[in-house]
Amino acid sequence: MTDHAPKGESLLAILEEVSQLLRIARPMPMSASVLVNRAEALDLLDAARAVVPEQIAEADQIVAGAREVVDRAEREAAALVAAAEERAAVLVEQQSLVEAARVRAAEIIAAAEEEARGLTDNANDYCDRQLAQLEIELGQIGKQVKAGRTVIQARLTPKDDA
Repeated sequence: MTDHAPKGESLLAILEEVSQLLRIARPMPMSASVLVNRAEALDLLDAARAVVPEQIAEADQIVAGAREVVDRAEREAAALVAAAEERAAVLVEQQSLVEAARVRAAEIIAAAEEEARGLTDNANDYCDRQLAQLEIELGQIGKQVKAGRTVIQARLTPKDDA
């Protein structure tokens, strides 16, 4: 290989380059081992490490956004409850207004919590889908590596001519 920089921008592309590096590596005589360019292998591993956190960071941003919505909704709800209580102190005789404000505040809180739950569920679902995809990709890569090792082992195992 003449190009030492990883070409892949996705984890699968980088891992495919690792597989290719192993496939073309020079075998060691009488061994299942191969000679691999350390710099190339380390560059590919560094690139793989750099790709995974980006995908996790995206999921973290979604979760953080959901948390911001919950926090904002709680602040708004607290402000509404405080306003309702202040109004109730002024209008003690008009108990029905105070009760209506509390009911409205509870409705707003419930709606905000429901929205926050939905956003959190969506963020968790997104994270789960991303991790499931990563799990599938890693499984495929594992199969490719095992198949490559099997081919190399078959080349290194003496064959009976009989």
